[in-house]
Amino acid sequence: MAIRERTFRFAGAEGADIAGFRWTDDTVTPRAILQVAHGMGEHAGRYRAPLTPLIAAGWAVYADDHRGHGLTAGGPEALGDFGKNGAELIVEDLRRLTSLARAEHPDLPLILLGHSLGSFFAQAFVFDHSRAIDGLVLSGTAAFGDRTDAPRRLDEVRMDGEPPRTPFDWLSRDPAQVDAYIADPLCGFSRKPGGDSGFGRLAARVRDPAEVAKIRKDLPIYIFVGDKDPINQGLALLKPLVERYRETGLTDLDVKVYPGGRHEMLNETNRAEVIADLTRWLERVAG
Repeated sequence: MAIRERTFRFAGAEGADIAGFRWTDDTVTPRAILQVAHGMGEHAGRYRAPLTPLIAAGWAVYADDHRGHGLTAGGPEALGDFGKNGAELIVEDLRRLTSLARAEHPDLPLILLGHSLGSFFAQAFVFDHSRAIDGLVLSGTAAFGDRTDAPRRLDEVRMDGEPPRTPFDWLSRDPAQVDAYIADPLCGFSRKPGGDSGFGRLAARVRDPAEVAKIRKDLPIYIFVGDKDPINQGLALLKPLVERYRETGLTDLDVKVYPGGRHEMLNETNRAEVIADLTRWLERVAG
């Protein structure tokens, strides 16, 4: 296995300079594309390690650092700053990366994986672009438009039970993964004030039945979460999302709930199981 990372820049919506990444294995011919939309307070580079088995199996993985994140932010002072209408513009940034990946591999199936806040953007992406992808994966997701009590800061998220070792224990049961997140200078920040209107408009869209009805009915969707993830509040905020998709007539919907799992199932103590389950679904959809 010889994983090669290519870092590039591409023009996002309204001319924004977006940092992009591609990971491939030089020893195998790419057979499918996985595009990743990362979560809040992290960056695309965190997905190379957990997705290594997929890369080794011939998946070309594309990802970008969202506005206010990673290399796109350009410096620590800009972390968490999405800019004016940033939430809505990120959806267009994702579409442009999809087009770029398609242009480089025109004959390969492409599946979009959105984690946490990235899954919020991915939920909105498929309203207008469900025919641009061959499948959708939502990780650490919820019915975001229904949330009324979400903490603004990531270090204020709380789990039920005993006092946590760190403010970020809600991410994973694996202390090494939590410590690596805390030690990463590009992780752990929260959204800066401003630009809230863009998030509000996008939240209204993701809970609008008329928008959900735009998704092509045969789009394969795979949702996987942990039942101890505070983001879905004991699965209470997962059920409305699943119900919306079922009520609108989507015909290929799979949901996997991992007992005891927290927010980052790709970095959980049972991550080998999670990757194996994800791989089986991806292989079915990619054919």
